[in-house]
Amino acid sequence: DDGRRPTSSARGEILAWINSTLQLNLSKVEEAAPGAVQCQLMDAVHPGLVPMHKVNFDAKNEYEMIQNYKVLQDVFNKLKITKHIEVNKLVKGRPLDNLEFMQWMKRYCDSVNGGVLNSYNALERRDACKGGKEANKRAAPTHASSKSSTVASKAHPSHNTRRNDGNPPNVSQKPPKPASAAAGQAYDEKITELKLFVDSLEKERDFYFAKLRDIEIVCQSPEIEQLPIVGAIQKILYATEDDPSVVA
Repeated sequence: DDGRRPTSSARGEILAWINSTLQLNLSKVEEAAPGAVQCQLMDAVHPGLVPMHKVNFDAKNEYEMIQNYKVLQDVFNKLKITKHIEVNKLVKGRPLDNLEFMQWMKRYCDSVNGGVLNSYNALERRDACKGGKEANKRAAPTHASSKSSTVASKAHPSHNTRRNDGNPPNVSQKPPKPASAAAGQAYDEKITELKLFVDSLEKERDFYFAKLRDIEIVCQSPEIEQLPIVGAIQKILYATEDDPSVVA
């Protein structure tokens, strides 16, 4: 944002963040130009808020890409994010425009829960998207190799490890608890739903409060404030919970 030309290290940092967060293997930031990656990044930090079935990981022409950005804009609107999405520039696939937007995306995602993602399953969520399964297949070799290296290291523990625990590797290793991960995601989705509900209630409250304030101002006009009907309205406006109903 300071106008300087981004360095290769900046591009590398953004790429590494995208690939690790979403289990992808993009080689260039501009490969995210179709908009699906941005949608899934928002899904990662706001579970359940993005309609992933509307996201197209196979978008090739500008019309399909724009549909992805419409989904992203809807999410921004729900979250009251005022960041302007320069769709016309992004869909052109120009490196600088896409890098700048991705840098903003990273800053935003890092600001939500400190950038900590609770058991987000990127591959599973992407399965719901158009072209998501194909995207997962393209990403599979990279992540499969990293998993195999991890498995290999566990299968050949050091002499010290065997001596200390005294148990076979397959006994000492505790598998992850998918139920806990699912519960965590459901919890996050419920929190998001409640936040949106509270936001809706606050808007409704402010709407009716503004109307009551307008009525109060009208009742204070010198031309009508002495009228009996105005006195009755003011009694209603200023009545407390313990006061008897003025209308009854």
